[in-house]
Amino acid sequence: MPETFVAAELASQPESWRTAAALVPEAAAVLPQPGERVAVVGCGTSWFIAMSYAVLREQAGLGITDAFAGSEFPGIRDYDRIVAISRSGTTTEIVHLLEAVGDSVITVLITAVDDSPATVPAAHVIALPFADERSVVQTRFATTTLALLRGSLGHDVEALAVEAERALQIPIDEYLASDQVSFIGLGHAVGLTFEAALKTREAAQFWAESYPAMDYRHGPIAIAQPGRLVWSLGPTPAGLPEDVAATGATFVQHDLDPIAGLVVAQRFAVALAEARGLDADHPRSLTRSVILTP
Repeated sequence: MPETFVAAELASQPESWRTAAALVPEAAAVLPQPGERVAVVGCGTSWFIAMSYAVLREQAGLGITDAFAGSEFPGIRDYDRIVAISRSGTTTEIVHLLEAVGDSVITVLITAVDDSPATVPAAHVIALPFADERSVVQTRFATTTLALLRGSLGHDVEALAVEAERALQIPIDEYLASDQVSFIGLGHAVGLTFEAALKTREAAQFWAESYPAMDYRHGPIAIAQPGRLVWSLGPTPAGLPEDVAATGATFVQHDLDPIAGLVVAQRFAVALAEARGLDADHPRSLTRSVILTP
């Protein structure tokens, strides 16, 4: 089977993150400033990246940061700045949101397409064309956006890129015979677990779920059994691996930052799709962007 676009795109992530890191000094001028009350919005994958950034910014003590799906932004709340994430810049909910808030609040759009409809109402645009993708399934745009945002928080993006290079070499074949996977994580990794599960459902039409790791024992563990995976992105609560082992399920964890752990999960999703004879670049019922007619 010829290499898919998504396989090549996910393999390019370490260098894409490094390119994004070089943009941090310029981007920092329009990204959230210390003390600002911030909303980060996106749809699908972009929403999950927003969730991860929101936790990290608050943990850094830089100000209240909320993450919303584009359709669920609460117009009654006051924010100093809205950061919108949209790979194509055409997603209806994001375009409408930026138009609706107008100049009542500072808006920043992070996109791969610098002349898209969403750039018109946005006060500031951070364009990442080098991270754009031909595949419908998002990989490098999402993680490159998060690498940029993490760089703006002072994180060492080069170190993350080195971890991503390791992630590209970790064997995954042993997991492909599984019949279900639940991704779990803590803190900023929770949003990334949602993204890992989405990738697996999109690319491989495979049963995948996601939960905060501390919540996993509050019900979801009931489906754990032999032949299924419980896959942690980042650190795990004490005792949970043993609880999972007792069910007969396979516990998966790699010594990687959650963003690099997501790269392993992306590879798993694409490999599953290939093993099932599916076109990972063009999942059924999906398009590159959701554009709704009036």
